[in-house]
Amino acid sequence: MYDFVVVGVGPAGARLARRTAAAGYDVLALEKGTVGTPLACSGHVSTDVWEYVPDGARADLLQNRVYGANFRLGGPDSRSYPFYKSEEVSNVIDRVALDRTLADAAREAGADVREGHTVTGVEVGEDRATVTARTDGETVSFETRLVAGCDGPVSRVRREAGLPEPGETLHGVLAFDPTPDHGDYVDVHLTVPRFFAWRIPRGEAGVEYGLAAPPGADVTERFEALTDAYGVETARRCSGGIPIGPPDRVTGERVLLVGDAAAQTKPFTGGGILYGMTAADCAAETVEPTDPSTLADYEAAWRSELRREIRLGGLIRRAYSLPTPVQRLGLRALDGEIGVHMDRPTSFFSASHLRALATNLLPGGDRERGQS
Repeated sequence: MYDFVVVGVGPAGARLARRTAAAGYDVLALEKGTVGTPLACSGHVSTDVWEYVPDGARADLLQNRVYGANFRLGGPDSRSYPFYKSEEVSNVIDRVALDRTLADAAREAGADVREGHTVTGVEVGEDRATVTARTDGETVSFETRLVAGCDGPVSRVRREAGLPEPGETLHGVLAFDPTPDHGDYVDVHLTVPRFFAWRIPRGEAGVEYGLAAPPGADVTERFEALTDAYGVETARRCSGGIPIGPPDRVTGERVLLVGDAAAQTKPFTGGGILYGMTAADCAAETVEPTDPSTLADYEAAWRSELRREIRLGGLIRRAYSLPTPVQRLGLRALDGEIGVHMDRPTSFFSASHLRALATNLLPGGDRERGQS
């Protein structure tokens, strides 16, 4: 019998498998297809990502360095409001290669990572759980002390365990233009209901265009309007759900959810790579498979770590729906050099950001770096 069966080998699942296997637990990790595919997530991440990958992986994963963002209330020709730092704000990485690198790290730590296993059922008994999966046309079963659902927005584990759904699920779409672009700013368009569209330069890998919106919005039509405005034809279009708003409970009897399955994402960007791996660390540090009561410790630990960031992120997102004149005033007042960390909204109140904000608001403040 396994100590953990981890369902889903994205960043959160691979991190949990790696940490628990390294701690000496018997870990099985199941991925329904090939790790890293199909792509359904942007590769724009904070520089904190390097704390989670093996030494030496950066050179293979890094595609571009980003120093700021141009916020726009219209299309690519509209006025930009630049927010930037003198050092790297974020990086663009090979998203597929990231997943595979993290999965390999889990294998090296001792986890049994198996691809091509589609989980079809989870049954919880008094002293164990049974996970059923389909592989190569056959049905196989695994017994385990605990099941970790790291299987994304439409989580089979969450449904099988009867755990509550995220607050909402946005519809996101991505596509790529292969023309190389080494620009050091991303573009953010606040032209989508309750969210935004984006353009991310990916160095030699080209340019990523993306958009996310709540259910009911015509995402395809809006996305085509975005790429038409830039005058590009994109390829490799992919889409997926973006869960926003963690439910009140992400653990059940011998079951825990981690990452997108638990909606451990940033409400103001939809990104979940760093939050998911942070929660995976919380699980690895608190959960004892022979004592399911420790799942309560995981609930407390990840919420203590991420609750304030998620709440503040939700407040930031509300600004996307303010009337355009109010948005324009806010962007005009705040643009310039910043001291904010892209994964931590609480850094808005940091000493470094407040100093930068004061400088920007003074007559003659530095607002010259932004691109238009």
